[in-house]
Amino acid sequence: MMIDGILREYKLKIDSRLDIIFPITGQPYDTVSEASRYSLLEGGKRIRPILLLEFYKLCGGNDDCAYNFACALEMIHTYSLIHDDLPCMDNDDMRRGKPSCHIAYGESMALLAGDNLLTEAFKICAKTQSIPAERVNKAIAYLASAAGTTGMIGGQVIDTSVKIDNEQLLFTMYSLKTCALIRAAAVCGVILAGGDDKKISLAESYAENLGIAFQIIDDLLDSEGEASIIGKPTGSDSKNDKVTSVTLLGRERALSMASDMTNGAIEILDQFGGDVEVLKELTKLLLKRDR
Repeated sequence: MMIDGILREYKLKIDSRLDIIFPITGQPYDTVSEASRYSLLEGGKRIRPILLLEFYKLCGGNDDCAYNFACALEMIHTYSLIHDDLPCMDNDDMRRGKPSCHIAYGESMALLAGDNLLTEAFKICAKTQSIPAERVNKAIAYLASAAGTTGMIGGQVIDTSVKIDNEQLLFTMYSLKTCALIRAAAVCGVILAGGDDKKISLAESYAENLGIAFQIIDDLLDSEGEASIIGKPTGSDSKNDKVTSVTLLGRERALSMASDMTNGAIEILDQFGGDVEVLKELTKLLLKRDR
């Protein structure tokens, strides 16, 4: 099966499971579930959950047990997007081709929807069955760290409150804000499958390379992509006077770095052994994406 078909199959399965996590039950608090579903279920490439599932398979996992973690990753990613779009952050009105959550449901409900997605994600992880509890606990701890101060939140703090004027600080921010959840996807897949420390280290290195390349392409798309294809307004970084890889390095150097990072990620995959073809094709595809 071609990579597009494999990704589509994964997405359908992930979406069907996400659909049952936030049911509409007729309760007075259903609005927050509606807002959560609004941002979670429509759009999104499901890259992080697919990475987790592929690394889980690569390290010997052979059943559906990791899907709870896969769904939790998408929930945490979606929470970060909802909060990132808020007026107090990037103040973006569009996401995934439709009005951002705070435009559709109001700022207060969007804030609560993000909180809801983050909280429920860890409940879903804790309900994982047929994987040894020590692996589940280790993966939960890794995921929490990736979402917290030493991960996405730390990166967002740098992004919103620190003047970035050099490459080291810029890529430190990228490593935290963008790479952390991608690292969690790869590493949690390895942990849940019982992979050893060497494979965990390889997964971290792969994800760091992939995450930096992914963010550079995001920067390029924001500066020169088509809003109708991307699904959100372009020029947001310029509007918010943000320093990016494009503004700091220039377009050609940034694109060259993204290519080098992608090649580095692919070389790391070869050290795993086993069937890494889907991961390789996905890694290449992300470099060429237009959204």
